[in-house]
Amino acid sequence: MAEESVFLEFFGNSPQFRIIDFLLENRLKDFTKTEIAKGAGISWASLFNHWEELEKNNIVKPTRGIGKIILYQLDEGAPMVKQLRKMELLLIKNAAEEEEVKMVSSARAGKRK
Repeated sequence: MAEESVFLEFFGNSPQFRIIDFLLENRLKDFTKTEIAKGAGISWASLFNHWEELEKNNIVKPTRGIGKIILYQLDEGAPMVKQLRKMELLLIKNAAEEEEVKMVSSARAGKRK
């Protein structure tokens, strides 16, 4: 299994956050609900249980239809999504800084030997 994102490490591995994390990581693409469930690593039932809340809070928006199929993506213009993106960037920055500190400490410890 792939390493958990810093977003999921911080917010938890709930289906709702897994959906948001998948859409954040793929924010320039649009997907069917089935593709979102698969990409987030959750069941269709879990997606269905959280979908209404995601739409109500403008986390997701429909982008286009192909026949009867509707594609969705992250609603980049929504205030909550903007805040989630800022939070994700801060988490990534903090993780990178922590990794840098570990590398410097490790290098210093290696020089002392």
